[in-house]
Amino acid sequence: MVHLLSEKSSIINHFIAELRDVEIQKDRMRFRRNIERIGEIAAYEISKTMEFETKDVVTPLGIAPTPLMKELPVVGTILRAGLPLHQGILNYFDGADNAFVSAYRKHHKDGSFDIRLDYMSSPSLENRILILADPMIATGSSIVVTFKEMLQGGRPKHTHIVACIASTEGVEYVKSHLPSDVTLWIGAIDEELTAQSYIVPGLGDAGDLAFGTKTQH
Repeated sequence: MVHLLSEKSSIINHFIAELRDVEIQKDRMRFRRNIERIGEIAAYEISKTMEFETKDVVTPLGIAPTPLMKELPVVGTILRAGLPLHQGILNYFDGADNAFVSAYRKHHKDGSFDIRLDYMSSPSLENRILILADPMIATGSSIVVTFKEMLQGGRPKHTHIVACIASTEGVEYVKSHLPSDVTLWIGAIDEELTAQSYIVPGLGDAGDLAFGTKTQH
């Protein structure tokens, strides 16, 4: 299932617009904060799908029966670009366990690339709810490889993938290569993907805009 968070006009459209704006992008702190905000919105929406149970909360004047989440998710991300989105989700699920995966594109001289994974740190995912954050889903190959690698830590009972912007091609790739118990929460979906696998209009390189340009190895 795919949830397009900007399908109905709301404040998220402002955050996405600022992420795309070449002038506002010059402020790295604001760029990171806007990604965080999208993570917070996604976390709120995901919380509506989770199981709750009523517990009594003692106040200074009495007892308030309140529906509370029965369990917290595991929040995972792909380093480094996913860190602000991860933080936004974690701002709401602040007691969650965390997982981190280092994945990157290894480019070849013919213009092609494959996905390399260097590192993974994760708690057991067996029968847990997993929220996996990646700000850009271009081809979809990174998130698919990452998810399959994370299954070494156990099989989640449900996985939510959160992205700020995705391409139509990337969404279709993810849908066709991941199981049905995966839900996508996406800020905006763009139609075009370049030959170099960049989303158009997209926003550019999220990692570089958030943390500075990097050298290629």
